[in-house]
Amino acid sequence: MSAAPALELQSVSKRYGAHCAVDDVSLSLPEGVCLALLGHNGAGKTTLMKLMLGLTRPSAGTVGIFGLDPLRAPLAFRRSIGFLPENVAFHDEMTGLEMLRFYARLKGEATRACDALMERVGLTHAGNRRIKTYSKGMRQRLGLAQAVLGNPRLLLLDEPTTGLDPVLRQEFFEIIQEMKGRGTAIVLSSHILTELEARTDRVAIMKEGRLAACGGLDELRRKAALPVRIRVATPGVPGDITQRLDGIDVTRINHQSVELECALPDKIAVLRTVLGLDVSDIDVQLPSLEDVYRHFGHAGEGGS
Repeated sequence: MSAAPALELQSVSKRYGAHCAVDDVSLSLPEGVCLALLGHNGAGKTTLMKLMLGLTRPSAGTVGIFGLDPLRAPLAFRRSIGFLPENVAFHDEMTGLEMLRFYARLKGEATRACDALMERVGLTHAGNRRIKTYSKGMRQRLGLAQAVLGNPRLLLLDEPTTGLDPVLRQEFFEIIQEMKGRGTAIVLSSHILTELEARTDRVAIMKEGRLAACGGLDELRRKAALPVRIRVATPGVPGDITQRLDGIDVTRINHQSVELECALPDKIAVLRTVLGLDVSDIDVQLPSLEDVYRHFGHAGEGGS
């Protein structure tokens, strides 16, 4: 294990003339942790990834990858970083297997590993077909294969599941889980928040170039102070229950159920009260990742 974090940004800013694309961002990512990088279009996510890759120089602050500046790190070190851009571009006249072997040689990896990687991403049947015949999803899977080639220590993924069907999305996250287990640090940017909620360890939310929030989902839920929703089904008359739930906000009543809202710290106390009543079912809905993102990072909305 490295003593330095896999990724460390300290007061990083990037300006293009008068425009500040990234403004005073600091964050740290240990090995074996997956970070979801979220933000509206233009929030600074892509610029941040370019800074992490050493493709652009920060206007202020420092970027560290395992303690080294990616702009000055030796080639052998840069090979330990895997990257999948949002728009994957390959040479259309090459076959998928030829393309992957080309990347293997660039990374100094044995080309014999490419066949197993093609199988892992479900492209064995198309390995000898020219890439110009590949669908969007197939290109994305080939992009993932080149990104994980050589078992990188840091993996940067920009909208990696675009064009993948639900089964392939599940297989993609299985690969991510395997790499986490081997100690790879992962930064994953995506607009599909539902698929990230249970699959990432930390969340970083960008808004207008600044880091609006960063932490575990439970931590951000507490910081946002968003309500918990509790739906209670009752065999009796819902109105009878509401009369006994003094001080609890009832947001909706129909002929079978009552929906309550309470603060996250009050959840257990409210549930104890509800369980003492005549109920047939209870459903507890914690604030989702989408709720948290809307609070902190949605363009034009509040949050701090």
